[in-house]
Amino acid sequence: MAGITDFDSLRRAMAENSEEPEGPARNARAEQLLAEAERLNIPLAVIEALGHQLKVYNYSSEKDKMFVPFARLLRMWDERPGDFDEYETHSLHWVFKWMTAGMLDQPHVPLASIEKWLGEMEHRYRIAGHSERAVRSAEFSVAGHIGDLPRAERAYAAWLAADRDRMADCHACELHGQGAWQLRSGRDEEAMELWRPVLEGEYSCAHEPHTVLASSLLPLLRLGRFDEARAHHLRGFRLVRPMESMRGAYADHVEFCALTGNEARGLELLAERPAYFTDTGQPRSRMDFLAVVALLMDRLTELGLEGQRVPGPAGRAWTAGELAAHARGEALELAARFDARNGTSSVGDRLRERMAQRPLADRLPLGVRAVRTAPAGAVAPAVPVAPAAPVTPPGLPALLAEARRLSDTLQPHALEAWAAVARAAEETEVDTYVRAEITDHTAMGRGPEGVALFERAAELYAEAGDEGEAIAARARAAYVRALSGELDEALAGIDEPYDRILALYAQDATGVRQTASVLMSRARILMRQVHERSTGSAAAERAVRELLALVGGRGGADVRLVSRAAEGRAMLAELAEHAGDGERAAELFRQASAQFAGAGLPWFAVEYEVRVAALAHEQGDPAEAERALRSALEHGGPYVEPVGRAQLHLQLAEVVGGRGAAEEAADHALQAAHWADEAGESGTLGAWARHQLGGFLLRQGRFAEAAEVLESALADLRAETHGDGAVVQTQWWLGDCLSELGEHREAAERRLQAAEIARHWPEQHDHATLAHLAAESLGHAGLPAEADQAYRRAGELWRAMGNVHFLVRSLRARAWLALRTEAGPAGARQLMADAVRECRQALESADDPAAADRLAGELGQTHRQFGDLLARSAPEDAEDAAIQEAFEAALAEMAAAISVFGGLGADALHSRTGAELAAGWLEADLGRPADAAARARAVLAAYEGADPADETVRARQAEARQLLEPTEQ
Repeated sequence: MAGITDFDSLRRAMAENSEEPEGPARNARAEQLLAEAERLNIPLAVIEALGHQLKVYNYSSEKDKMFVPFARLLRMWDERPGDFDEYETHSLHWVFKWMTAGMLDQPHVPLASIEKWLGEMEHRYRIAGHSERAVRSAEFSVAGHIGDLPRAERAYAAWLAADRDRMADCHACELHGQGAWQLRSGRDEEAMELWRPVLEGEYSCAHEPHTVLASSLLPLLRLGRFDEARAHHLRGFRLVRPMESMRGAYADHVEFCALTGNEARGLELLAERPAYFTDTGQPRSRMDFLAVVALLMDRLTELGLEGQRVPGPAGRAWTAGELAAHARGEALELAARFDARNGTSSVGDRLRERMAQRPLADRLPLGVRAVRTAPAGAVAPAVPVAPAAPVTPPGLPALLAEARRLSDTLQPHALEAWAAVARAAEETEVDTYVRAEITDHTAMGRGPEGVALFERAAELYAEAGDEGEAIAARARAAYVRALSGELDEALAGIDEPYDRILALYAQDATGVRQTASVLMSRARILMRQVHERSTGSAAAERAVRELLALVGGRGGADVRLVSRAAEGRAMLAELAEHAGDGERAAELFRQASAQFAGAGLPWFAVEYEVRVAALAHEQGDPAEAERALRSALEHGGPYVEPVGRAQLHLQLAEVVGGRGAAEEAADHALQAAHWADEAGESGTLGAWARHQLGGFLLRQGRFAEAAEVLESALADLRAETHGDGAVVQTQWWLGDCLSELGEHREAAERRLQAAEIARHWPEQHDHATLAHLAAESLGHAGLPAEADQAYRRAGELWRAMGNVHFLVRSLRARAWLALRTEAGPAGARQLMADAVRECRQALESADDPAAADRLAGELGQTHRQFGDLLARSAPEDAEDAAIQEAFEAALAEMAAAISVFGGLGADALHSRTGAELAAGWLEADLGRPADAAARARAVLAAYEGADPADETVRARQAEARQLLEPTEQ
């Protein structure tokens, strides 16, 4: 291609191609560069181009292509080893290991050829003086693949016993292989311990910790370490997603989803990589991928989703059932080819075992959005269970007894029990009272439509001779009218039942239960009047106290009466709150909650603990809010609806996070996201929970996990639903994560998107900050012109807001960028001079001593950076006089910095000594050793008696002594 005119341009082109994403495009470019290298007629150029081609093939889906360039390289080595420099000689021997693994991955390569290659590798390594460590590692891989476990054990021991040398795999890769062997031997704990240095970042390479994170997923699940497994999935998948060559690790993440109730996310992963179904360059990873596809599809089939459309090989539509059969067939066919080549059944046996795995968790919440594919249920057993004997459904008498028991004890599923009675009653004759009960409880589940049914129930109760229950049913009908917005009708309709029940009770013609039911309905209606019209508080309080006078002390074992008393106390709390007495309201809500819990009805306490939490928040008492929310979660248990659990966890996350407990707050936000998904609120409440979760993960420094969660949240966050502040904050946090992960271009994009929204806000501080951060990211991404533009925008905003500190910092940043743009050294010096001028002008007008000191510190830093910039911008090939002039100017700026810092006293000691040492090195470069030594001694004198444990003190003293060495010598 045009532009490749010499060896240097070829090397630059190969370096640029190495930075491109893995895949066919990069491979094709490597092939073109080889052709260009051959035209240069330089043997080393061809060798390097072949090595480059081999490398990009190895890190792609076309691994089968790497044998040809390697064979050519080996032939060139055998014919003319002198054409290879030291690096290419090392590289040639290094990729022997790739060839062994590559042959194993190709079932058409005979086992005898692989064994012969092992011998060739051992022979050449011995001649080259290399340790046998890499050879034994390769032999271990062969033995393990074919299932020769005794040989694998011997090779494993020999591998670890051999000396590490330049041919050994990196520590990270070796530990991955060693841990995988422990895993295969059933030693999960030992594998995780071996992998610990890789997972903690002590060792890493191009493919690690990527593969260790993927390999660790199942052992962590088996060990019950679910939080770690979740973190490794989020962190690891982010690493393997852009790397085409990592199909095997990608398959591990799909497998993890299939075994943790995250089938929907597994489908999303399949949709991201359609080529993985068909790429044939590495048959072994394709086999592994198809195996976990079959596993995932089988799981969907078990959940009754065999006919669901799923991502599959291009060219046709697939259902889960169809893809399961296809993937299983393809995987088994590949396994059979490997086993035929190997002469064992090892590959097929392990493949079938993998496809037969059972779920390890019903649903492991991940924090990222993934709607359930089926309702939660028990994890299927690992072994078949004999079918139980047929169970005869309970008859009507048993159903009726159970429904009455649940109603009398106010259990959560009482209405469902009455629905079962109603269905059974359709097939048999029941007495009038039972029909009244059925109608009454049916009405309770109908909401506004229940009025007519309550009236009908009243008629049936009266017909059955229970006048008190008939009146109570009519009172319930009145209350439903109030709930439906017919308050006037409800107020009018409750008077007659109220008068009649009191008359009956006075005559001992009805019981406390029925009377309390009517008084409660009346109190509830009057409370509606208070809430809707802000009138009638006194009447409502009299009604509540009348109820409490009736049931107070009568409860005992009758939970219905206890619940009336508790609810009455809660009504008094609402009235106190309505009157503005928050402390009294909170105390009464706590009493109501305690009564419900004491009666064995904790689920009724949830609402009141939530009210306590809200009041505590208003009163600035986060500890009480936290206690109340924890109590609500504890009381609610499994009885709170998913959306309610999501809200409770989310509120608790905010409270706990507010006191700095980011880890626990993240746990609650994770649960909130999970329950929001369960409730079908992924796009609303779930998005907000994920927004919070991402922030808490970021606060813990878990940047990769946070980035995955925040990206998931952004897919659903909407300004009109969640507020544009939430969208900006999520983009901001995501930009911070991406910056920490070294994805600077992407970080800049997120920060610029957030800045564009914030641009329209009345207060512009966030806009300016985001523009400034975006500029930093653009600079780190190697885009100096774009970074300068963003800094210019930020600087204009800082100037408009009167923020001199950040205006100056934007000017300094632009000055450094100018050295990399057309503005050059002259432009850089002008920008730094502008920064000095802005500082001085602000300092001259500062009338607050503290503000003046801060500005002086900024001025000192600006002089210091100006000096550094002048020194570094002197061209290496310039005349001595020009270099001396630049250094003299730099020294003047350093002297100015020292003077400013000196005026700030002890608070600026480290800044002053840093500038003093920089000035000392300039003195040395200018040929003034005595002046340099004087500055070094000044630094040592400044730290006499300083804390020797202070790292900055030790570093400054060491640098000062280093500066003194030439003089002392």
